[in-house]
Amino acid sequence: MIVMSIWCSSLSLSSRSLAIALVVCVTLVYFSYSFNACLLASISRSLQQSNLRNLLALTSSPRNESSDAGNSSNSSSGNSNSNSSSSSNSSTTSSSAPPSQTVTSSLDGAPKYQLLRQQGLRPSRHLPDTLIIGVKKSGTRALLEFIRLHPDVRAAGSEVHFFDRHYQRGLRWYRHHMPYTIEGQITMEKSPSYFVTKEVPQRVYHMNPATKLLIVVRDPVTRAISDYTQAASKKADMKRFEQLAFVNGSYSVVDTNWGPVKIGVYARFLERWLLYFPLSQLLFISGERLIMDPAYEIGRVQDFLGLKRVVTEKHFYFNATKGFPCLFKSEARSTPHCLGKTKGRNHPHIDPGAIERLREFYRPFNNKFYQLTGINFAWP
Repeated sequence: MIVMSIWCSSLSLSSRSLAIALVVCVTLVYFSYSFNACLLASISRSLQQSNLRNLLALTSSPRNESSDAGNSSNSSSGNSNSNSSSSSNSSTTSSSAPPSQTVTSSLDGAPKYQLLRQQGLRPSRHLPDTLIIGVKKSGTRALLEFIRLHPDVRAAGSEVHFFDRHYQRGLRWYRHHMPYTIEGQITMEKSPSYFVTKEVPQRVYHMNPATKLLIVVRDPVTRAISDYTQAASKKADMKRFEQLAFVNGSYSVVDTNWGPVKIGVYARFLERWLLYFPLSQLLFISGERLIMDPAYEIGRVQDFLGLKRVVTEKHFYFNATKGFPCLFKSEARSTPHCLGKTKGRNHPHIDPGAIERLREFYRPFNNKFYQLTGINFAWP
């Protein structure tokens, strides 16, 4: 009887322990499942965000942007008169319209935009955060093509020339020429003539005093020859470089009214920009180094714009024939290719005496430019 009582008590205790252990195991399994489910959901959302951003960057090619810009120009032509008579205050007011109003109904049916809206990422057009303002024939196109490899940079496909040619059309017109972006992406535009146009610094400041400015510069003598080479390729009977760069056919007097020479006096134009923007909002890129070491210069640009260094040396290869860096892939093409045929043209032979005289002319202006920027570009 006593033995039976002890056995029953032991059996009862064993069943209670088993029940407790079972409850503990079930609880542990539940919390482990919940934790892993939350972790996987968080990772999935992060991956979707990244993939959607890349989708928007890759599916909108420069060709589409140019076409869109052309269509918008046609659609706004009927309003050009009213835009021309608008004051800067009314332009500023129009630019503050809710971003959702900038998304046209024609895009609502596009699959990529439907997917973006499902994730709460509604694309819209914005005025540019960053401008490549110059300098002509120094590497501005290369800079734009290289930096737009970054998934967080979206740029207008062609030079809009708003601040120097179309300012009377107003900021609404300008914004309509910008690409669609989602939150966290930078909007960019390039027009090299901005740097040398007198009215542009003040106009950019009125749009946004926090605008970041990118300026590509190179040896002004080489730049002038490159500028001349481009013009000569379009005009068969153009005079020789030496005849245009100097007055009366003598190397003693440089013709500072000739565009290719005038643009190279960088210090004179920079002083205008510094009246409106602090040096901290300007980044100067060496045109020479952009060719020899593009990854280094693009790294500096990404740091300046507050971007993660995504574009690196793995994106570039050097084409010995063109003497210019090329891309393994770009925003518009997934195969290796170089920039257009107009890049890397062979320069005509220029009299060494003319080159030396131009170097003497530019030397004091170069030194002034070094002082203003705090950078010695070591031009000859």
